This record gives sequence, C-alpha cells and structure tokens, in this order.
Amino acid sequence: MKKMFLPIVLLPVLLFAQSFLISNIPVPKTYIQNLDPYLCDEECLQTFIDNDMIFSFLAHTPTKLENETQNQFRIMNISILNIGSLINNEKVRIAMLLPTKKIGKYASSTTNAALAYLITKNQSFELKSYKIKTESIEDITIALDNIMKDGFSHIIAPLTSKGADTMIEIDPQINIFFPTIHKSDTNAISSKLFFGGIDYKAQSDLLLNKAVSPLVIFYDDSSIGEKLTFYEENKFKYIDQFNKSIKYSISRQRTNLQDEMKNNEDINASTCFINTPIIKTSMIMSQLTLYDANVTNILSTQINYDPLILSMTQYADREKMLIANSITQDNNILIQTNALLSNDIKYDWINYTTTVAIDYFFSLLTNDDREYNIQLIDNQMLYPIEILQPSLSRFILNTPATLKKAPY
Repeated sequence: MKKMFLPIVLLPVLLFAQSFLISNIPVPKTYIQNLDPYLCDEECLQTFIDNDMIFSFLAHTPTKLENETQNQFRIMNISILNIGSLINNEKVRIAMLLPTKKIGKYASSTTNAALAYLITKNQSFELKSYKIKTESIEDITIALDNIMKDGFSHIIAPLTSKGADTMIEIDPQINIFFPTIHKSDTNAISSKLFFGGIDYKAQSDLLLNKAVSPLVIFYDDSSIGEKLTFYEENKFKYIDQFNKSIKYSISRQRTNLQDEMKNNEDINASTCFINTPIIKTSMIMSQLTLYDANVTNILSTQINYDPLILSMTQYADREKMLIANSITQDNNILIQTNALLSNDIKYDWINYTTTVAIDYFFSLLTNDDREYNIQLIDNQMLYPIEILQPSLSRFILNTPATLKKAPY
C-alpha cells in the first residue's frame, strides 16, 4: 500500500528576528497528519531519514523517541518547520522580567535563549517580556502586578543582586527563577524563588586545591572581582595558616604591568589567580610571559571560560592555565537553535542558566522530562564543576566534573 502524508499550512518559523520583543501575532504552525495505518519501528524510521522522507518520519513520531539520534533529528525538524502538536494544545505561558538598563545585551540574549528552547518543543507557548527601568521596589511591584493580571504564574528574571534582594523583600507569591543569582548570595527562604547562578565560591574552592604559596591574585574593581578576591585570599589562608597571598588591583585603563611583574621574586614559582574579564586576563597572561614570570600555574573561574582566550593569547601564555567551568551539559539541538538567533549557550553562562531555568519551568508546566538533569537543591541549581585547560585549539579536560556545594 502506498503511504500518503499531508503537510498542512507549511510556513517557516521566524528564527532570525533580533529584537527581544515578542510579537503578539501568533506564528502559523505546520501540522502533519498521519494517513498510514501501519506502525513504524526504529528501522522503518531510519529508512525515512536515510531517504530524506522528513514528513513521513515526523508523521510517525508525535512523541519523544528512545533512539537519541533519531529524537534529535525529530526535535530539530520540529523546530525548523514549526510543527504544531496534534496531541496537546495547552499553551505554556512564561514571562520574562527584564531590567534592560542594568543587564544590557542580556535583555535580548536571555529572551532569545528562552525563545530558542520553546520553539524546539512541540507545544503551543506564549513568551512575554516585561521591561523595567530600574530594580526599585516601585518598578518591580508594578511589573509583577501587570504579570499577574495577565495570568502568568512563572517568571524568569535575569536581575542583578540588588534586584534579587528587592524581589526577596517584596516576597511575591509567584514562581520566579533568577538565572543570574546564586542563592548563597541572598537571604531567600521563599519556596517560590528559584536560583540558577554559577557558584563561583565552589569553583574557587576546587581551583585552590591546585594552588601553591604564594598566591598572587589579579583583580579589577568590579563587584565580582573584588568579592572573589576577598573570598580566595581568606580561603587560601584558612587552608594553611602559613600560606601567603598578594593582591594586585588592575584598573581598566592599565595596559602595562611592568611595576608588578619585572624582577618580582614573589611571582616566581607562585600560583596566579586571575579575577578579570577575558580582555584584561589575556593582557595579564601575555605580560607574565613577557617578564619571564616562572609561575607554577594560573587559575581562573567561569569568568574566563571563553574561546577568545585561545585566540587572544599564545600557547606559551596559557600552557599552565586551569579554568573552572560549570557549563557541562551540551544539548546540540538547543545550541544550534540558539546559533540561528545569533545566541550562545555553549560558553555564555547567563544564557546557559536561562536555558536551564526555562527547561525547569517547562517541565513543571507540562510534566515532560527535563533536557538538563541538573539537581535542584534548596531551590538552587547545583551545577557540576570541571577543571579545563586551554590547549592549542580547544579546552581539554584536566579534572572530571564533580558536584561541590558551598554552604548557604
């Protein structure tokens, strides 16, 4: 019997919009009706794939497949073709609370990360953004009132620490996920508030296990740079009371570190801990090489898990470098879908944790399995931490991923 399948209203999803404002006009869906009376097993499905019979394949795969490769093929084509579900038409509704002036480009990129996730799901959804000018009680309260009036019960809020503290003070009775904040940096006790920030302290703990005295810390005047430096200096002293540490604050304008490095015996045979962004870090590392600082190793947290370090430094500069990383779970479908939106979830941890956040809420709302099997403990995502080394052309594993939880 000849097999026939009918694609209904085939229209492409608009994947290339750069604005973080979601249109109120619903995107048309593609529906595929299965007219084949016979079942199709794994071998049959593979035949459809091998022969580019995409609609025949999709007609037989309305739900998740056990074969991971086939299921990834299914999800990618559902995303590209904007396939609508004939099984469950209940809409998933999630709000985004965006302090646009505070988080800059992340107002757009976190929304794109959430959008990229949702369009890979065979599920109707509504993703609506609510912008706030400041993270004051007044602005956040007004936004929350509007969100609840619109009937949303789940919010993803990439706020700063100040905004999270304000939200904790308001104590709204609605589910809110902060992908930018770690719970240990707050006094939150509400079961309605969820946290997905990277645990920099736990990363520092693992790295300090590889440090030798003296510990030379380079940092800038950012809040994260100063906070990490204070923590690492005291933790290193706590490990051994005879440990010595030296700090160098490097301003944004500084490009020459001759005073700190030339003929500095304290740096020789030391461990250098670098708490600066990638551009400044590359400059520091190149000058360690320039002034023949024979360091034991160079350590850094998630701040410098960036492929730019492979192109902005020579191999001799980074040969002894170790970087802590908590982006340990790859999802090729989501990585590729984000790439279509010019978005990065492979190296950008805020976009990654936003994806983890919407994955968690989507699972709560639909009872689907989560894409990321990251533990949620006391309302905080507990990310595994691995130690990587930036080699000639890629990051290679130095220490396998482990779970390490800092006390709240």
